[in-house]
Parts: sequence; structure tokens; C-alpha cells
Amino acid sequence: MLIYHCKEDVAIITETVNEEDVEFRMRLLQVEPYLDRLKEIRHHFEENDIYTDVLFYIYKNHEYVAIVRRQYYVDFVLALMKHGLLRSVEWTDDVRE
Repeated sequence: MLIYHCKEDVAIITETVNEEDVEFRMRLLQVEPYLDRLKEIRHHFEENDIYTDVLFYIYKNHEYVAIVRRQYYVDFVLALMKHGLLRSVEWTDDVRE
């Protein structure tokens, strides 16, 4: 199981697990430079060869939703970490679902 922790001063991120995907709701608390970093993540997933790996939706007040197919969950979480929206990511042996 993958566990991550947000940078509480940067963003609020929640997730909802559905049958085929995971919905990430993200609200940026610090727009600069994290809006550009979130755009980089979106660009990465939109420009690859898999059209439905991650779908992004933009709302007002710097709120975003990303619908992530389960098989791309780890890739998406690691992209959030790479771009500084997360404080930590760790693997555990716990296999709850």
C-alpha cells in the first residue's frame, strides 16, 4: 500500500476510491509556484500515449480534480511528490483496500 502526506501549507488533497479509478480532489493553498507545477503534471499525463490514464478538471478558487485509473495511481502520486505537492511517500506491507 502506498501512503503519502501532503505539504499542509501547499495543498489539501483528498482521494475517493471508485471501482475503476481514484478521484483526487486538490485545493492549492499556495498558488505560486505550485499552480505551474500542477500544470506540468497535467501536461505530462495529457501528452503521453494513454488518453484515459488521468483526466483533469479545473474549478474556481484553485480547486482541481484528477480522475486516475487504478493502474496509474502510483505514477500520479509520485508525480505529485516529484513536483513538491507532497511531503512524503512510503510503501507499507498493509494491503487494505
